[in-house]
Amino acid sequence: MSDLSALARSATAWPFQEARALLDERLKGKAPDKGYVLFETGYGPSGLPHIGTFGEVARTTMVRRAFALLAPEIPTRLFAFSDDMDGLRKVPDNIPNQEMVRQHLGKPLTRIPDPFGTHESFGHHNNARLRSFLDTFGFEYEFQSATDWYMSGRYDQALLGVLRHYDDVINVVLPTLGAERRATYSPFLPVCPKTGIVLQVPVVERNLDAGTIIYRNEDGTLVETPVTGGACKLQWKADWGMRWVALGVDYEMSGKDLIPSVELSTRIAKILGGRPPMNLTYELFLDDKGQKISKSKGNGLAVEDWLKYAPAESLALYMYQKPKTAKRLFFDVIPRAVDEYLAFLGKFETDEGAKQLDNPVWHIHGGQPPREESHLSFNILLNLVSVCNSEEPAVLWGFIQRYAPGAAPETAPILGGLVGFALAYYRDFVKPNKKYRKASPEEAEAFAALKAGLLALPAGASAEDIQNLVYEIGKRPCFAEIKAWFKACYEVLLGNDQGPRMGSFIKLFGINETVALLDKAISGEEM
Repeated sequence: MSDLSALARSATAWPFQEARALLDERLKGKAPDKGYVLFETGYGPSGLPHIGTFGEVARTTMVRRAFALLAPEIPTRLFAFSDDMDGLRKVPDNIPNQEMVRQHLGKPLTRIPDPFGTHESFGHHNNARLRSFLDTFGFEYEFQSATDWYMSGRYDQALLGVLRHYDDVINVVLPTLGAERRATYSPFLPVCPKTGIVLQVPVVERNLDAGTIIYRNEDGTLVETPVTGGACKLQWKADWGMRWVALGVDYEMSGKDLIPSVELSTRIAKILGGRPPMNLTYELFLDDKGQKISKSKGNGLAVEDWLKYAPAESLALYMYQKPKTAKRLFFDVIPRAVDEYLAFLGKFETDEGAKQLDNPVWHIHGGQPPREESHLSFNILLNLVSVCNSEEPAVLWGFIQRYAPGAAPETAPILGGLVGFALAYYRDFVKPNKKYRKASPEEAEAFAALKAGLLALPAGASAEDIQNLVYEIGKRPCFAEIKAWFKACYEVLLGNDQGPRMGSFIKLFGINETVALLDKAISGEEM
């Protein structure tokens, strides 16, 4: 066992906890009979990849990496599985040629013409978008298509198993259905040979020897069809349980809303003689009002929205943190996520042993986080943009290089990216909501004292020296607590109710520039 593998045994980060449970409890320290450990993520291709897709693949990848460190001798694979054999139930709002698609409702996604006109089917188009989406973030995965598994015959033995255990399977599902649905339920959904539509029709007879079912068509006629070769697909819960068995899935995550489906699919997998995978249930994201995010409502935050204002690594950190806790996912969480990422990145070099494995950036970067001096926080950059009254990167770099002479876009690529992100975030979220207030007489006196103190500081005073000065002035009797003084600085000088560490900000902005800002506050001049 390598030193890192030994350290992984004591790492407390949740991906290592998951990986140890998978290795020790499920696998008993050995590779499965198929020769590798299979991780899986699912994708419903009736819509485009979204932030939940990113979160599930990112988190699963983190567990897979942790497992690979614990047991480097056991191969692993990650399947990104697309349920593209499902019948399309409604036309998405965000696609062209909706009337054309509406004519094909009920058909498998891979049998509906591509409304975008770029691929052989709507399913193939969205699958391509999924692969491009995952490739953008550098995920290592193997794409799998339900259509391919059904049509190629690779599901045939598992489907025949469902036919053999038909009664046991439906008896698991029937108690969860309403009376009307129970009367017609079958785990098998025949694909109509005439229309190509995935049918939900009652099965009236089964022929185990022939591997067929006989169903009553919508026109009342009886039709016999094989359950194999893509002539039928399975209902969702039976499909999921069957897939686990057919593929030999060892680990899969799912959202809290799928807990009942996981429980039913687990029972079905056991009926089929298989072993359901180890599962992690993650909490769902909430919008700015605390409501569950819904794709149909559009009340959430898309991946492309986040990436307008922050690096992908900050989103990965947000996904890493407390996966079993519901979290708000809206634009106002971005600055904090960026600064937490920067803090963890800066701390990684000083961490030792298992602490490095517990640092989120180990999991975000696969054990090899980039090295760059942590020059400035995102919060400070946002405030710098605010007081500079300029949206030109060159203006910001003028201040930055005076604060950190060696910093440049070429030598500090992380900082270089943050400058652009800060400008975009300020323009869209900070600037429209800025609201300055005038200083009270007592606050004006405190600002005058701060001005005098700054002018008395020796040249080259450190950010810490400036912070100590700011703090001392906040001890004046006119402020009930130090928080009231800092709040006054933020609201009067910056036009926000929150702000940066003032010592670092003043050091960056400059003594003379800050004095000019204080003069406006003291005189009551409009900022």
